[in-house]
Amino acid sequence: MDEPKLGDPLVLFTVSYTPNLGGSEVEGEIILELFPAWVPITAWNFINLTDDRFYDGIFFHRVIDDFVAQSGDPSCYAVGVYPATTLTCGEGGSGETIPLEHEVNMSHVDGAIGMARSLDPDSAESQFYICDGEQHQLDPENRDDEGYVTFGIVRNGMSHVRAIAAAPTTNAPLGGEVFQVPPGPDRPIDEVRIISIEMLGIVGSNNSSADEIPSPSGSGKSLSAPVVVYLAAIPAAVVAKKE
Repeated sequence: MDEPKLGDPLVLFTVSYTPNLGGSEVEGEIILELFPAWVPITAWNFINLTDDRFYDGIFFHRVIDDFVAQSGDPSCYAVGVYPATTLTCGEGGSGETIPLEHEVNMSHVDGAIGMARSLDPDSAESQFYICDGEQHQLDPENRDDEGYVTFGIVRNGMSHVRAIAAAPTTNAPLGGEVFQVPPGPDRPIDEVRIISIEMLGIVGSNNSSADEIPSPSGSGKSLSAPVVVYLAAIPAAVVAKKE
């Protein structure tokens, strides 16, 4: 997870949020690299949902400073309606579960993206979280249960992840007294919205031509639009265009 891997897909999050009470809305971009060669079922589940525009417009419904920012529930959707007033917000998903994958190369490092689930290890659907700081207590080897799976990592825009995770919430808007609107704690007071998630491209080396860059592996599938742009944000790597 330390270095970008040739052929890995890159996704672009465009988000909007208000980092402080009474502050101005911020719009930002977060770029993540996914690892379908290591966790193909999980990574391709996310890619397919992204291709379907599943995540566009929904909220981050759970944010915890120095822990995670969580999203992926399509019921947390209506713009202009504070998500904490929706009783089901935070409980939903795509309706299609995937099995839990274990991979020794994957860990809950700072900026890792993982799949949220219920007590059943094979219950992940569409909800995901991004780690704000290392969260190795979630790794399978550090738990009494099956643990959680990560399937990618933030390569650019981590400052937005940290700001989102630290946003004021219903349980501690000013770091003080708790007040709950139906769903309970860790719900952002102001909307933290995913404007869009889209496929950005695939990782290539500085010395490789577009035709030499492999398609993301792990499922026998290929990206519908492996766009190529140079990406200086990824050290020693570019995204190469396939005509």
